[in-house]
Amino acid sequence: MSAKAYGTSSLPLEYQSEQSRMNILGFWIFLGAEIVLFATLFGVYGVLYERYAGGPTHQDIIMIREVMIQTMLLLTSSFTCGVAIHEMRRGSLKGLLTWLVITLLLGAGFLYMEINEFMHYVHEGATMQTSAFLSSFFVLLGTHGLHVTFGILWAIMVIIQLLQRGLTPVTARKTFIIGLYWHFLDVVWIFIFTFVYLKGMVS
Repeated sequence: MSAKAYGTSSLPLEYQSEQSRMNILGFWIFLGAEIVLFATLFGVYGVLYERYAGGPTHQDIIMIREVMIQTMLLLTSSFTCGVAIHEMRRGSLKGLLTWLVITLLLGAGFLYMEINEFMHYVHEGATMQTSAFLSSFFVLLGTHGLHVTFGILWAIMVIIQLLQRGLTPVTARKTFIIGLYWHFLDVVWIFIFTFVYLKGMVS
């Protein structure tokens, strides 16, 4: 392994200081709170998903082709994010930056399609005010979309620090944490795809 990635320790660069290990542990705790947030939103959606109030139903609004493309973009971005972390642990700053940028482009593509999806729904008369179902639908998907937006901005800041400071224990830790965050968003989307879109098509 590259000495750049592991230094004099057998631990990856992001784990080589006590402070970094504590920061990573703290971020895992933060993700636990995020799980509670999304579990609550899923619970609300589960209660309200058949309360249409005479408005559009799942079958009326779901754009399955576009949703499949969104899913592929986000799943692929999770893969490229994993490759970026692999490159980081090899000590390759160029490889890390390349795969991080690809990850962000895929994430931006996902957001672009999700915004278009929302605009289509609104054009069809499906808004948050239309029914309890649509309110819970938009809040759940919108919260995830905001998290993706924040993740992209956060990753851009990490990329700027990598360009300025190179691969150090601090920048490696920040990169690893944003990687955890990105994978978390991908897992949440899998649940959204399963319990919102797929369930909506068969219910």
